[in-house]
Amino acid sequence: MGEVHRLVDEYGSKTAASLMPGRRSRRIVDTASETMLDRTAGEIASFIYSGWCQAGLPHRKPADDAVWRIKTDHIAMNVEPGRYEGPDGKDVWVGCPYGSVARLILIFLQSRALETGSRTVALGGNLNAFLGRLGLSQGGNTNKIVRNQIERISLAKLTFFLSKGAVRGVANQSIVDSAIFFGEERDPRQQGLFTDIIKLSEGFFEQLCRYPVTLDERAVARIHINSRALDVYCWLAFRLRHLDADTPISWAALRPQFGAGIKSRDRNFKMLFLDDLRLALSVYPDANVDITDKGVILKPSPPPVKGKRVLLVR
Repeated sequence: MGEVHRLVDEYGSKTAASLMPGRRSRRIVDTASETMLDRTAGEIASFIYSGWCQAGLPHRKPADDAVWRIKTDHIAMNVEPGRYEGPDGKDVWVGCPYGSVARLILIFLQSRALETGSRTVALGGNLNAFLGRLGLSQGGNTNKIVRNQIERISLAKLTFFLSKGAVRGVANQSIVDSAIFFGEERDPRQQGLFTDIIKLSEGFFEQLCRYPVTLDERAVARIHINSRALDVYCWLAFRLRHLDADTPISWAALRPQFGAGIKSRDRNFKMLFLDDLRLALSVYPDANVDITDKGVILKPSPPPVKGKRVLLVR
């Protein structure tokens, strides 16, 4: 049981919120309380490629032609935006995927691909049902945002640079091989007859099959509007289960991965990261993490979902 869960258990939500440091103490305590009362917590699995747990997408909309870069001690990632030819014959930049909706769509695509053992993923009702379970409202503006992020994901290109000791590696790939989209102007009465289809690239699918990370769908649902907390949660789900001993990580080491896009980040990073970390921990009760003046100490912990097995296609 994590710090916030112990406080709720011992003192109740109201007192726990007054004892919890940070600007979002009330939300963190409420989220922890909901997790503790949820009998389905830790039972419904979603999946994500481990690379995303070490380097995340932009949190806010970047310039349409901007390349997104993250570099840490062990991994660097470039996300190049896609483009298409406009009516005048000139290239139109689509922009990199960004924010919480892009992350949720990627979780859906990767989860469905692993569950079905197929690179081809049908969207339509499947995606709507998934987003609905997470609490994302359905309708006009949400649908436009979802479609825009699907287009950005479909056209983006990834480059991962990996280094561990003397080993170096580079992976260049698209997320999506092909996509078929039906126009939004189709007759609403016939929407059931059409299904948008995305086929993940072979390289990306192979990496997903080799290095999947299990997430708790209910945990994702509770923090889905906060893309930074989602990134921290995915990172914890990836790191904690593989540890053999306590592992200290300094604020300086955390900053390149989680501080991207924070204004005046040297001054504000620690405060903002701690809020995101505590929110992520509120939905991961078994996570064993200590916060110190120098950084955080990660300790061996169970995965968010136990006993979930998926047939991985080789």
